[in-house]
Amino acid sequence: MAASVLNRRASQMWCLLKGIWPFYAPLPVSTCCNLIQVANYNSRPLRLNIKDAYIPDWNSERTPDWQKTDKFERKLYGRLGSASGVDPTRLWPSPEQLSEMVAEEREWYPSLQEMQKNIAVKERELAKKRQAREKLIAANMAKMPMMVAEWRREARELKQKQREEKVRRERLLAEARERFGYALDPRSPKFQEMVKEIEKEEKKKRKLLKRRKKEEESRSETPAQAPST
Repeated sequence: MAASVLNRRASQMWCLLKGIWPFYAPLPVSTCCNLIQVANYNSRPLRLNIKDAYIPDWNSERTPDWQKTDKFERKLYGRLGSASGVDPTRLWPSPEQLSEMVAEEREWYPSLQEMQKNIAVKERELAKKRQAREKLIAANMAKMPMMVAEWRREARELKQKQREEKVRRERLLAEARERFGYALDPRSPKFQEMVKEIEKEEKKKRKLLKRRKKEEESRSETPAQAPST
């Protein structure tokens, strides 16, 4: 460590004798073979004008396109005024742009009168819907006793039908037990065939009863017509 310090001082004195700035002189290699380097590069200073406002060169190709738009010119003129070098007469919108702006304002920013008119229309629509709903509720409430009676009648008919079906099923099971000598499963093919036969017999009986009834009615009508002839 002491040897390296002595070598460094000796090199600085030698550079001073030659008239060279000491910090740019190369350093000797130490006895431990470690190379010590000093940066001999100074970055070039940036030539920026931070005192005056930035005004882009619109005729230069290096100027980006977004700095050549009307929007940027309006911002620049609003920030710097006449010092921006922007002609304020070019900042006004064209007739086409003005018509588009007016249409957009009418669509998205309606006037107070239009807003009040729209609110009134919506309120009238809501009132109509509310009145129609109230009328429907009143009509349904008026029909409620009849609907309840109809529901009760249907419930009674359903219960009666279920009871009749139960009695019929028990009768068929008893008849099947008498015919075959043992109980049958209602889902078995034998039971289904028996049911079909019984239904055919009942149908024939109903037809026969209907025919006899018509014959009796015709017989009762013929003596009443005889005196008139």
